[in-house]
Amino acid sequence: MSNPYCEALKIDVPRLEALRERRRVSTFALLIVALLERGAPMTLLEVARRCEQAGFGMVPELLMALQRCRPGRPPVWRDGDLYALDPHDDELSLQVFMLGLRPPRVTRLAPTRQPPAPLPGPEQRLTVGELDDAWRGVHLYAWSRRGMVLAILDAHDRPLPPAEVVAFVEARSKVHGLTTDDKKFKRPDCPVEILADGRWAIAAGMAGVAALAAARVAVRERLAMLRRWSAPRMDPAEIEAHRRVVEQEREMHAGELAKLRRVIVHAWPASKPQAIVLLDVNTRALQTFVGAELSAMPQHLDAFDVIAALGARALVRVLGYEPGRRRLADLSPPQKTKQMNRRGRILRITPELLIQGSCGISEPFSVPAKLQGYLKAGKLDMLRRRLEADAKSLYALYQYARLHGCVRLRWGFVDEGIAAPWVHRDEPTLGALKGQALQLGLALEVVTGSAPGWTDPWARVRRCTVHKPAGSYWSYLVGDDGAPIDDADVQLARIVAVLH
Repeated sequence: MSNPYCEALKIDVPRLEALRERRRVSTFALLIVALLERGAPMTLLEVARRCEQAGFGMVPELLMALQRCRPGRPPVWRDGDLYALDPHDDELSLQVFMLGLRPPRVTRLAPTRQPPAPLPGPEQRLTVGELDDAWRGVHLYAWSRRGMVLAILDAHDRPLPPAEVVAFVEARSKVHGLTTDDKKFKRPDCPVEILADGRWAIAAGMAGVAALAAARVAVRERLAMLRRWSAPRMDPAEIEAHRRVVEQEREMHAGELAKLRRVIVHAWPASKPQAIVLLDVNTRALQTFVGAELSAMPQHLDAFDVIAALGARALVRVLGYEPGRRRLADLSPPQKTKQMNRRGRILRITPELLIQGSCGISEPFSVPAKLQGYLKAGKLDMLRRRLEADAKSLYALYQYARLHGCVRLRWGFVDEGIAAPWVHRDEPTLGALKGQALQLGLALEVVTGSAPGWTDPWARVRRCTVHKPAGSYWSYLVGDDGAPIDDADVQLARIVAVLH
């Protein structure tokens, strides 16, 4: 039997036992690997039993941990008591990479810089060049005064006057705390010896040998740390080449995603559909099936690659339709509730609330009682028009999310975005259009406010320019009238002619 999850990810089927070699594995990772291994939906009890068999603990403790790890979050989806993976969810690909089950998508470019030569051991004396590299521009106030003096004397291989030692340090660091005061060096066990002419020298006893070795180790550990910091850094040309490779991969994937045929399915009622509307996202064509016509609907779904609907997985199960390798986009709210204040007031987030906030459609869906009345009275034309209007509301939400990568929640003082899981991170959004327009010196045409009209979506088009202050990461839109345009208000956007 084929494994659809692993085939979609192009990886070998993993085994849970292989994870025991890792020091720490999250419970959610165990759930993902168990589902990858099975290649089919599982209950949490089945996952717990499989984890027990692999040696990760006992079923009661594992089942409790699985229940507490939020098992229904992406890339896992829940269907009753069963849990399954969405092989097209980019989060699953990331999780698989983090678990070491697939190589990186983009091959890391090897740095062209030569690796640094190994540092000598504590048996070799220091050099002035090593002190230059270790101390230049560094605050040495926390360093041992005796250690600094020993390092300088070792590098010069001769006794030095105190003023020359302090001058050597000041030439490399302005914060060091070393002075010519020799009171601390008059102790019998001090590794720094004061000669008769006042010069500082390395003591000949065991104390001097041990302290000198410690000073050499401290300086070279500092050098090794600096080399570690600089080693991963590539030359600017290498960084730019790597960025281009990543961008090319993303553009290729975005082109593949743009070719997918997408359909929005609106069923009424959702639990036992009596009428279904199919809205082709690419052509904006509508097909409505009522009553006996529903039997012909599945063959129309076969022509699409992406099926979007409220509760998409539950809907295909109710319809008895096998989606196969098709992508399912659930347009239900990605976030179900939001706590409004410290007293625990909860806002329930509904599809209507998101459509109102994102697209400005005050009544996105028809009243169920009216639809039922049309059906009983045989007013099928009225029923079709109302259901098609509801499907257009879903279309407006779907397109808004594709443009912004999120949907907009507005209620009272709340105005924030919620990431839309049905939009892949490689798909171009408004931010990408703004960056392209800014780079090429082009203008943008946008439609702002409420959702565009169905007959002529660009009837309310406005031309605007992209502005980005020097040194700022953020850019913003400015209309022809000089007024700024809020990105969240944009419903449609496209690049137009060159600016003059």
